[in-house]
Amino acid sequence: MLNALSDITIFAGADISIRPASASDLNALVALENACFSNDKLSARSLKRWLSAKHGILLVAEHSAQLCGYGLVWCHKGTRLARLYSLAVLPTMQGKGIAKTLLKALEKATSERGRIYLRLEVAVNNDSAIGLYKSVGYRVFGQYSDYYDDHSDALRMQKNIRQTSELQVERLTPWYQQTTEFTCGPAALLMAMGSLDNSTELSQSHELALWREGTTIFMTSGHGGCHPFGLALAANKRGFKSEVIVNTSEPLFLDGVRSDNKKTVLATVHQQFVEGIASANIPVTYKDVELTDIETWLNQGFSVLLLISTYRFDGKKSPHWVCVTHLDAHCVYVHDPFCEPGNDNQLAIDCQYVPIARSDFSKMSAFGSQRLRTAVAISKK
Repeated sequence: MLNALSDITIFAGADISIRPASASDLNALVALENACFSNDKLSARSLKRWLSAKHGILLVAEHSAQLCGYGLVWCHKGTRLARLYSLAVLPTMQGKGIAKTLLKALEKATSERGRIYLRLEVAVNNDSAIGLYKSVGYRVFGQYSDYYDDHSDALRMQKNIRQTSELQVERLTPWYQQTTEFTCGPAALLMAMGSLDNSTELSQSHELALWREGTTIFMTSGHGGCHPFGLALAANKRGFKSEVIVNTSEPLFLDGVRSDNKKTVLATVHQQFVEGIASANIPVTYKDVELTDIETWLNQGFSVLLLISTYRFDGKKSPHWVCVTHLDAHCVYVHDPFCEPGNDNQLAIDCQYVPIARSDFSKMSAFGSQRLRTAVAISKK
């Protein structure tokens, strides 16, 4: 990480310089953190971890060879999204443009990592910070209640650090966090239905009801994954029009299933879904899902559920349903229902309108040795 940033040397003034942080800065970073914050402070252990984090960018500002500020960005694996994790300047050095210079340096380094969007959270009563972010192009796109340790609220802000244009969403999609490890499909469907009908109940009871209707019974281990036909039928049952694209007519999710009995059960459930789809007259197209298909659906007013592989997110080869919110010239944006409990590096803001580069779509949207590609689209009847 440090080698990639070694060419960054930006001056905020005649005696202010900005450079990548090094291990020798740890004690000074801890002291700076304690001087700047009374709540929500990063611990020495956490700062030490960030100094060598593969997906982190940590820059420091120096005045007369003394640290007077730092900025920290986390680059999300597998997406074009990054988050400003922390930005701090000593109280005695504020008002000298150091924070703005740090922020510009962080944006440059983040953009060079291939990220397009930089997001942040800021307390609603922190007028000076909000003013700084707005002055350099950040725009509010949401708010969190009771976000900080002192129970104050936080604004969510975002900037396109390559195009400096705002996030444009024609139809708002509510974000819903799955409440179990195995209900990404129902959670994604709840979001899709909620974007079309704001009376949709976003609750665990509804989530589990959808799972019971859409599950394939077995996966490689544990609870079953949700079949696209099952999700389409569940939406249809609730008064939505459904369509499906899938690139195979064979039973799904057989990768890694070694038991012949389980394979037989999967085949039986698959056939039941096939018959249900035919009975409900739900259109199914057997082909690879392409970006043009998603774009066409969105332009026609559909909401789209997409099956992806999580490998590029977390290194695990798991099938995972997300809800597509919109497209632009650079990215496909999705609401990811999974937000890992207890992971300080992942917050709800990191799971909403997640940008996936168009060039990465083909790799992300294929699962397993079958190279399964499938999507479900729903709309109002």
